[in-house]
Amino acid sequence: MDDPLKPRSTILPEAFGEDEKNRPTPADDPGTALGSEDLIDMMQRTVQQLHRDGTSRGDLKILSRTLRELRYAFKVFQPHRRRRKVTVFGSARTKPDHPAYLQAEGYARKMAQHGWMVITGAGGGIMEAGHRGAGREMSMGLNIMLPFEQSANPFIDGDPKLVTLKYFFTRKLMFVKECSAVVCCPGGFGTLDETLEVLTLLQTGKQSLFPLVLLDEPGGNYWTAVEEFFKAELLSSGWISPEDVHLYKVTDNVDEAVREVLSFYRVYHSMRYVNDLLVIRISSEVTPAKLQALSKEFADIIVVGSIEQRSALPEEASEPELADMPRLVFHFNRKHLGRLRQMIDAINATDGVIS
Repeated sequence: MDDPLKPRSTILPEAFGEDEKNRPTPADDPGTALGSEDLIDMMQRTVQQLHRDGTSRGDLKILSRTLRELRYAFKVFQPHRRRRKVTVFGSARTKPDHPAYLQAEGYARKMAQHGWMVITGAGGGIMEAGHRGAGREMSMGLNIMLPFEQSANPFIDGDPKLVTLKYFFTRKLMFVKECSAVVCCPGGFGTLDETLEVLTLLQTGKQSLFPLVLLDEPGGNYWTAVEEFFKAELLSSGWISPEDVHLYKVTDNVDEAVREVLSFYRVYHSMRYVNDLLVIRISSEVTPAKLQALSKEFADIIVVGSIEQRSALPEEASEPELADMPRLVFHFNRKHLGRLRQMIDAINATDGVIS
């Protein structure tokens, strides 16, 4: 098995992700027979209903701006939808000589070498560091309109891959919808808000699982202190489950952060719900012994039966480029996402994988 930290001259296979056009958002959205024209017709009927409801001008302005912002953002991201991307969060106030800035820059550079694009909030500080490390070609930006502190950094300013948004909620939707991993560096209220929202989405299954790395500066304790709070207050009080701590990884090492993301896609590729089944797409078949071991180890999250290895289901016909991938299919209880993350880690282990 190749070392995921060793860059290749060509883009690593794991840099090619799903077709976001067919990715359910939220992740637990059931399959539907409605086509694009049906959905547009539904949207038009909703607009007409707004008029009949006598919706206030202020509310209409919010809806209108939201629709326009998201339409443009979707358009900008669409040409890059098959390329995996990592979203990098962190403070806009971090100076270029700060260790956290250098850490973010180094991380982004290594991910770009593996063919991944880097999404940031397009401002200064950690956001600038991410774009500096990735380079303009591999950078995408989601800027926010603020009366202070936030203008596009020189590494993304004027680039067609930069989107400027008015609302934080549309910006945060795009940050998570378009990425295959999130890395959080130290920051203020905004960074904590973004980090906790991602954790909530992962914990509740509203976002398909992906790696979440909390990256400290070398020797730093920003995220280790946050993790201590999680365990001392949330876990001890029963407000989170023991397996929830597997939804994120704390490290102060760039190579470990890179490995955490790339190794997540070593065998695992993506997941879909088809009716009451969870379908996990994998790049290589697993042995019958490993399949049996997975069913036994994770029996607590299997509602009925066991894990089966199958070919693509008919309901997945909208993604023909993934048709040849093996599937692991089972009835997931949709509750314990931390345990599901542990299952994905077990799937990615090299033992029992038929390369």
